[in-house]
Amino acid sequence: MEMIWSSNLEELKKGFTEGTEVFTCLLCEKSIEKGIIYPYEGFNYEAERFMRIHIQKEHGSVFEYLIGLNKKLTGLTDHQKNLLNLFYQGKSDKEIQTELEIGSPSTIRHHRFALKEKERQARIFLTLMELLDEKDQHAPAFVPIHKTATMVDERYNITQEEQTSIVEKFFKESKLNKFPPKEKQRLVVLREIAAQLQKERIYKEKELNEEISKFYEDYVLIRRYLIDYGFLTRKNDGSAYWLEN
Repeated sequence: MEMIWSSNLEELKKGFTEGTEVFTCLLCEKSIEKGIIYPYEGFNYEAERFMRIHIQKEHGSVFEYLIGLNKKLTGLTDHQKNLLNLFYQGKSDKEIQTELEIGSPSTIRHHRFALKEKERQARIFLTLMELLDEKDQHAPAFVPIHKTATMVDERYNITQEEQTSIVEKFFKESKLNKFPPKEKQRLVVLREIAAQLQKERIYKEKELNEEISKFYEDYVLIRRYLIDYGFLTRKNDGSAYWLEN
């Protein structure tokens, strides 16, 4: 998520950034090297076009990815998300009114107006915050919230400095000396362990237990919390585990 927060609006709309040697997907941080031709479904693509194909194939679209984020990250209610999805699909006010079974087409127009108001307010707020960043010398650097966070609350109020301090306190030579008692500390510890797991690997339960055991002997406890905090996903039968992107 850190790349999303640090990108500008144009980069965010495209879903990727361009560096000197690579294009990097903002949604999963996959990098595609420039100067290489990539084959896909019988055709060859240069790097930038192939990055667009990657986003479509893996994420559907930038819109779908962003609107699927936790409402604590988007600031949107479920009703607003539903409306935006239907607007994005190109449906008319009448079609949306019929599908949602609410009010009349004029009700949908009212929602459109309200969302445009929210857009104007967001532009002003974004400008204010960018101007503030130029002046505020005391603003702390906060640790980004991971996309799959299940509960976004005060425990995520963590600065980079706090995170470093917590890691130094609870990890000795990459081993966790004890599981923290406080929620904020637990979040930092779990984030640190999750960062050491392979992003695109599907783990069998035994394999995951072995990986977690490298950090802490009670792997069952850590595994459960990694799932509870949204870092890991698993099949219902527990036969496979993987990191959420």
